Amino acid sequence: MTRIFEQFDSVSPAMYGGGVADRLSTMADMPVELCERAAVVALLQRGELRWSDVALAVLERGSAVAVLTEQLRVQDTLFPETDPVGAALADAKQMVEEWEKAGIAVHTCLDALYPGRLRGIHQMPPILFSRGALADDRRAIAVVGTRQASDQGLHIASAVARDLALNGMTVVSGLAKGIDTAAHRAALEAGGRTVAVIGTGINRFYPAENRALQERITHEGLVISQFWPDTPPSQRNFPMRNAVMSGYAAATVVVEAPWKSGARIQARLALEHGRPVVMPEQLLEHDWAREYAKKPGVHVVSSLRELLSVVERLISELNTGPDSLPEVSPLARSC
Repeated sequence: MTRIFEQFDSVSPAMYGGGVADRLSTMADMPVELCERAAVVALLQRGELRWSDVALAVLERGSAVAVLTEQLRVQDTLFPETDPVGAALADAKQMVEEWEKAGIAVHTCLDALYPGRLRGIHQMPPILFSRGALADDRRAIAVVGTRQASDQGLHIASAVARDLALNGMTVVSGLAKGIDTAAHRAALEAGGRTVAVIGTGINRFYPAENRALQERITHEGLVISQFWPDTPPSQRNFPMRNAVMSGYAAATVVVEAPWKSGARIQARLALEHGRPVVMPEQLLEHDWAREYAKKPGVHVVSSLRELLSVVERLISELNTGPDSLPEVSPLARSC
């Protein structure tokens, strides 16, 4: 897999497949990063591969343009007078530029600024949209829980998020009602950094009453989405959001979560991703939590002090161990 992360020093016909350099002659002034972003958008719009398969194919090939060229090769053979690759790239480039003009940053899994931890999960999004400040969030902890939170749950979420923020950790949550909202607000009020991973397009505000909170996070933290910018909320989006939240964070703290909660789903996903899960002992009133507490990687804590101690140790181990994440070399200036 090391070749995936090698720098693109130049573009050659061998890199993208026979004849592609000629087909891209009209795009010669397009920077490589923009070229690759446009190719990812074009691949996703075609809909011939699942989004997760697009990400894997792009990383394996080392170039979205190469994957797009291979997909369009049959069309190019049938209609030799057309330039399907150039046309697809031109249309997608226009979309990317319109998003960026609207203040939306676009990142593909090939970008150097793409969150490194997400490359380690099989639900890795091929594209991310963001508003706010990107940062090296290696000290990122997800704080999640039910929308129908109890007063005790809201208190725990606020206390955990505040103390994480005061200890220099990034608080990650999903901008939902209840526990998520409490965690985001507490992190901001403590002057810390928070990242919202949302289950709608980045142009949407869901729930509507969190619009002001989402806008504040945009200015003081980061909002990210794996969905097209105008995507409305749907039931299937939120488990996908939980997978990305788990992948983005070094560990997940589950504050309060009944069986049907998305937070329970995230705990399962975090364990699948090899990420630790921390839960207060109060959560053991649920059957699923007692079952999870027996699994490797789950830490049950009896106090906030113990929680912070466990999280700090886990982050230290994750960021300095032999499995620390590779960096991606920057792309060349043009393609």
